[in-house]
Parts: sequence; C-alpha cells; structure tokens
Amino acid sequence: MRTRPLGKNGPLVSELGLGCMGMSGGYGPADDKESIATIHAALEAGITYLDTADVYGMGQNEMLLREALKGGRRERAFIGVKFGAQRGPDGKWLAVNTHPDAVKTYLAYTLRRLGTDYVDLYQPARVDPKVPIEDTVGAIAEMVKAGYVRHIGLSEASAATIRRAHAVHPIAALQIEYSIFSRGIEREILPAVRELGISVTAYGVLSRGLIADRPRGEAAPPGEIRTRMPRFHADHYARNLAAVDALRSIAKEKGCSVAQLAFAWVRSRGEDILPLVGARRRDQLAEGIGSLGIELSAPDLARIDAAVQAKGVSGERYSPLLMTHLDSEHG
Repeated sequence: MRTRPLGKNGPLVSELGLGCMGMSGGYGPADDKESIATIHAALEAGITYLDTADVYGMGQNEMLLREALKGGRRERAFIGVKFGAQRGPDGKWLAVNTHPDAVKTYLAYTLRRLGTDYVDLYQPARVDPKVPIEDTVGAIAEMVKAGYVRHIGLSEASAATIRRAHAVHPIAALQIEYSIFSRGIEREILPAVRELGISVTAYGVLSRGLIADRPRGEAAPPGEIRTRMPRFHADHYARNLAAVDALRSIAKEKGCSVAQLAFAWVRSRGEDILPLVGARRRDQLAEGIGSLGIELSAPDLARIDAAVQAKGVSGERYSPLLMTHLDSEHG
C-alpha cells in the first residue's frame, strides 16, 4: 500500500486508515475476536493509520487496540486518538471538555488503556466553546515536548479555529466528515488546511453506511447511532436512497460496489486526503481496500456530481443538538 505524509513534512502513513469506532458498539454489536482479526488484516495489508477515541466504548476501543497490537505490532501502527467528548453512564452525550488539565488527564488514561508510552496523533474530538483553542493546543504541545504525543490534530474545526491552533503549534491533520454526500469543507476549510499544509483524515465516507449496497428497508438496530441521524429518518431516507441508486449505476459501469466508488471519489480529491475505512469485520475492510484499484476520470467525477445534484441529499449529518457542537459548521 502506498504511503503519504500526514501534514507538511509530517510522518508517512498509509493512504487508507482504519476507523475503529464500529468495533465498540457504535453501529450495533461487534465481536472482539473479529475486530482484532480485522486490525491484524489491516496491518498485514499495509494500513498503518488506526483511528480511535477514548469515548468509543468508554475506553473499550483503546483496550481492544492494546490487545490487537501485542506481539510487536504497536511499532507498525500510527495511532490517532480523539479526546474531550463526555458521556454519562447511560451513554448519553453530556458536553465537551478540553481544559488543559483535562487534556493531560485524558492522555494519562489513554496511555494506560493502550499500553503504550506515546500517542502518534492526539486531537480534541470537538472544539470546546468554553476553552480557547490556544489553551487546548498549548496543553497538547506540552505533552509533545514531554514525549507523550508525537503530533497534534484537530477534529470538526472551522477554518478560523484551525488558523488559531496552527499558530500555537503545527497541526498535522484535521479529522472531519467528507464524502460525496457531505462536501461542506470545500468552501472554506479545505482551502485553509491546504494553505497551512495540513492533511485531512476523512471520516463518514459512506455517510454511516448510507452509500452502500445494503438491503432496502433494512432497519438500524435499536440504540445505534444511525437511529439518531436525520439522513436515516423516514422523511429523508427515501430521497437519499434515490441518490445512492444513481451512484450505483455508475459503480456498476466501473465494475465496483457503490461503497468502493465513494472511497475512490474521496481519494480523487487530493493526496492530502486520507479516507478512513470504518470497518469492524474483515469483509468490510477488504471492500475498502479494493477501492484502491479504482481510478475516476474527469468525466466519471462529473457524472457523480450530476447524479447527486439531480437527486439531492436530504437531512443534516447529525441531530440538531449535535450540530450545535460542530465548530466546523458555525465557526
């Protein structure tokens, strides 16, 4: 698998990353043995970038990675960790806290759960409106100096916030949703990160599985996050499936799945874009890796744009409450 620098003059990482959230219940039950086998398969395929967060499974995802990376595998992995999101014992969203003292406390527990001496990329999961981004990044920079963190990232930050953060310490990567159905970053955020030499780690490439060859009318399991996402609600779902159908016809001509078409599209946006394959099983991982062999021509890209514009994308990517927590949408 080819590699690319993460940020200007940054470390080399694989051109695809593995998003591990689904391995800890985000999209319904997951099997730990299969999850670990998926991580091992990713490493064997040359994927080095592993994305997690301390809130995934309330720490379980980090402990899962610790188990999967035993036997010398830690040295082959580049681990990106998000922090700051707070949930109650019932799993409900509470708030974001990225106060400098909290940053260091989160990191201490993350290092213990991961069983490692350092984190390769450390990034606030969301921008805390109560704490200046300079204070948060300054705290992570202290951890870089101390050797506990190698590189600093951001997540769902606006162009203005990114510039402020980068002035404190070089930012290697911005994690943000980017897909055929979610292109808001192209207005201000993408030009800003390219000016500053910051890479994008793109999550939600399949719009939470919406852009996929899933059976019609298949309901999301009770309690999983898609039940709370507007694009899967009845008043939006049918229209969005029509857009997926339009993409499926293009995928068929290219000899690939609609999911692979979606990954190929994100890869086509530039060498500074790193798509994350959100897989909890080896077959899902294999489908994502299979997208690397698909190249899209200018006419292909124009057809994809026209197909989605004709059908339209219906619904916001998060619930109204969670949208208020996205600095990328309001900054």
